[in-house]
Amino acid sequence: MYTSTHSNRRAPDPNDPATLMKEDSISLCCKMWIDNFREPDKTVNNLTDYLRRFELWVLAYQKVSADDTGAYMPRSAITRPALEDLLALRNAVLDTRFKWGARLEFFIKSPRDKTDYESLSKRKIKAILTTTQPSAFQDRIVQEVLFMILEPVYEARFSQKSFAFRPGRTAHTALRVIRRSFAGYLWYIKGDLSTVLDGMKVGMVISALMRDVRDKKVVDLIKAALTTPVVTTRPDDVEKKKKTKRKYQKKRVLADDEPKPDPYWLESFFGFAPEEAEKVPSWGHCGILSPLLANVCLDELDRWMEGKIQEFYRPSKNDVIWNSPDGEVEQGNTSWPEFVPTSGPDKTRKIDYIRFGGHILIGVRGPRADAATLRKQLIEFCDQKYMLKLDNESLPIEHITKGIMFLDHVLCRRVVYPTLRYTATGGKIISEKGVGTLLSVTASLKQCIRQFRKLNFLKGDRDPDPQPCFRMFHATQAHTNAQMNKLLSTMVEWFRYADNRKKIVNFCSYIIRGSLAKLYAAKYKLRSRAKVYKIGSRTLSRPLKEKKGQSPEYHNLLRMGLVESIDGLMYTRMSLVPETDYTPFPVAWRPDHEKALLEYIKLSDQKTLEEQQNCLKEQGLISPQDYISMLVWNYKRNAVPVDQKSLLLGTGEEKDNEGNESDDDEGVHAAEI
Repeated sequence: MYTSTHSNRRAPDPNDPATLMKEDSISLCCKMWIDNFREPDKTVNNLTDYLRRFELWVLAYQKVSADDTGAYMPRSAITRPALEDLLALRNAVLDTRFKWGARLEFFIKSPRDKTDYESLSKRKIKAILTTTQPSAFQDRIVQEVLFMILEPVYEARFSQKSFAFRPGRTAHTALRVIRRSFAGYLWYIKGDLSTVLDGMKVGMVISALMRDVRDKKVVDLIKAALTTPVVTTRPDDVEKKKKTKRKYQKKRVLADDEPKPDPYWLESFFGFAPEEAEKVPSWGHCGILSPLLANVCLDELDRWMEGKIQEFYRPSKNDVIWNSPDGEVEQGNTSWPEFVPTSGPDKTRKIDYIRFGGHILIGVRGPRADAATLRKQLIEFCDQKYMLKLDNESLPIEHITKGIMFLDHVLCRRVVYPTLRYTATGGKIISEKGVGTLLSVTASLKQCIRQFRKLNFLKGDRDPDPQPCFRMFHATQAHTNAQMNKLLSTMVEWFRYADNRKKIVNFCSYIIRGSLAKLYAAKYKLRSRAKVYKIGSRTLSRPLKEKKGQSPEYHNLLRMGLVESIDGLMYTRMSLVPETDYTPFPVAWRPDHEKALLEYIKLSDQKTLEEQQNCLKEQGLISPQDYISMLVWNYKRNAVPVDQKSLLLGTGEEKDNEGNESDDDEGVHAAEI
């Protein structure tokens, strides 16, 4: 007897997390990026649909857990109770029951958090409610979801003139753009708008956000994050705690699931952060959303400056480059793009602009009066738009000959007199002596010394003297050398585009090597750096302990693996430092992920495919798909069954009407083609 099983099937439970994960989260994020880059000018109204997608919440949970525990958690490792708590958090956000800054009541907790908040004493509860606490785990999950939804929306709309807090646009990118596009500018306006990063009025942030996003639920969620007060500890309480602090603290052992702190070399390298990259915005409970919101607000300044670039552009036919009304795209000497002929009263006037976080740099080619006019208009714009009071001192106008400091690199001008050869009418080759300028981007040695002094690596200004690095006193020689080598490697990469890369890196190696030599002299009681170098060699690669560096017994033990190998310090000689990277930088540069997105959108467009097919037909060529279709049609007409898979693989195997395999020379040749 037949029994139908359809009536016994259960309807999918909307509260079951397993039924809500229908699509891969990475594919969903890619779809958001593609849709926004396909229509960058479209106002977004339906972000709540993405806010409902449980796949994004699972991905946010994985990312925040990785930051919290120091290890990536695959989806299969997420427990069922954690998924149910995550679903409860999502529903609370959608039903506007979620509150930012919770201290005791949570929808979901970190995998590391084993605290039983119901059994806490009154004293601990009071301490939690009245002192500064890190952002709650559930707050960071909501921030991550909002960030994944909003970042593709605004990255498709942001100006190409901003290079901070954006994927693929680093300080190196800004320096390469400056080297490529700022050659030939005489006057520079350097402005510090970093007070905007400290915080803005909520109404100004929301109005800037609603230019492109009109989703009420998302806007209200961000508005609540900005307006909810953040509990911070009063300075008086901190001073009282410092007085009652114990003199000796036992070394704390990290738990298995606790992330390790930054190593010493990375902490030291962060100390070299330039002024433009030191401040990261943190607004209310927005967390990682704060840099994105800061860029959303400052994007209005970028758009205003792009309009001023067009307004101040006055081409002159007497100039060799930048003499067309369209602009400077692909003009000048393509083999030597950094070379710019000298300016003058009868030459082209133009300006350019770049922004890194809250710091701006404007280059002006023309008289100083143009720079003064632009500065006056910029002060008025910042006052009206951001209520930011600027003056002439905060926006100084400096000549290129004085050197412009930006991102710890000094921009200066080098006058060159090259011989320009070109072919005149009639095929005659003419050689002329030209005069032009090159923009030199050099690392600031004074700033490097200042950063080393701040990290207690040296003392003195005129004749800097290395100081012993006592932070590594209890570490082994091999571990200390490895840490300093990692620091030197990052320094080499940081000064990659500096004209004086060899000199500045060799100076850093000298300071670090002298600091370690003084440390080893104090640690092993060798009295002087000269004795340390004598035993440990110039690179400090020989062991200083028990003075076995020159004995053959040490090499035998090293070969047997019974002692730890010691890597010598890198870049102890200037010849070992890599050359400066002068790779040409394209004018219309975009990050790799944006180029891939635009190429994908272009290839998926039906008009592009039709244009390619028409181009192939005009040239007498046939696309591979049309060729395979033609082969299949020919074989079917001759009543010969064709295995299309074998044609695609190029095996050339076919069957005749009787089912026997036969090797037709023409068929094999066609399949191979």
